[in-house]
Amino acid sequence: MPNQSPTHQHTLGSRVFDVLNIAVLLFLALITILPLLYVLAGSFASEAEIASRPFFLWPEKFVTTTYEYIFDSGTFVRALLTTICVTAVGTVVQVLLTFTMAYPLAKRYLPGRTLVLNLVIFTLVFTGGMIPTYLVVRDLGMLDSYWALILPLAINPFYLIIVKSFFQELPQALEEAARIDGCNEMGVFFKIVLPLSKPIIATFSLFYAVGIWNDYMSPLLYIDDSKKWTLQVLVRQLTSPDAQNAMAMLESVFFPTQGLKFAVVVIATLPILLFYPFLQKHFSKGVLLGSVKE
Repeated sequence: MPNQSPTHQHTLGSRVFDVLNIAVLLFLALITILPLLYVLAGSFASEAEIASRPFFLWPEKFVTTTYEYIFDSGTFVRALLTTICVTAVGTVVQVLLTFTMAYPLAKRYLPGRTLVLNLVIFTLVFTGGMIPTYLVVRDLGMLDSYWALILPLAINPFYLIIVKSFFQELPQALEEAARIDGCNEMGVFFKIVLPLSKPIIATFSLFYAVGIWNDYMSPLLYIDDSKKWTLQVLVRQLTSPDAQNAMAMLESVFFPTQGLKFAVVVIATLPILLFYPFLQKHFSKGVLLGSVKE
């Protein structure tokens, strides 16, 4: 049998690798998507069907009882609106603080720059922990305040370092030209730097938004008033074993337990899934632009 050429062997090996790679990715995608489809189908199924069928991807009869209950319930609507508002305001605050801190740190002539950067890097390794952070939030009078869900996590040090590296890669000639035209540092930042930073702004806006939207520990620790609960805390209350009792205390009515759990999970997940595709195209470009080391 004649020996195959290296080129042919390489091509055959590449094809085998591609087939195996696609098979593994399809398998991972399948085991990821199936639970989501089950939850979605369960949210439109009746309580009897959920109890009788251990797993299904299509309900025998579509019912919207759970969604009607959710949007007729003041508790759910309030938690949803609270989460949307906290996510929107928190994302703006966190992105603004991160970018306004990263911009001066990108300037090598800034006095004390090395010390500040070392302190930022220090926080990547060591954190204050849950109890000291709680004490700081309490002493600042932010308990039961929505600011407690935003300000303690306002600047992610890892994101800050990436944004700083991105700013260092911007052409200095543009900033110098703006200063010659009479712009001060704030003018350069808002009129020159930020318009050039749209990919990385979109990237980290989504990162911060997803973090705030999915945050469960912060409202659990800092929010005692049930009327200020975010959607994630409410989801946890509903998926806990004593969900029926928890909701009965809030609304004093009976509700469809299993179907409601599925519906609330869908509502809690859907906004991020819908929002993600609009910013996905900026991900690779935004992160790679800021990933160059000094």
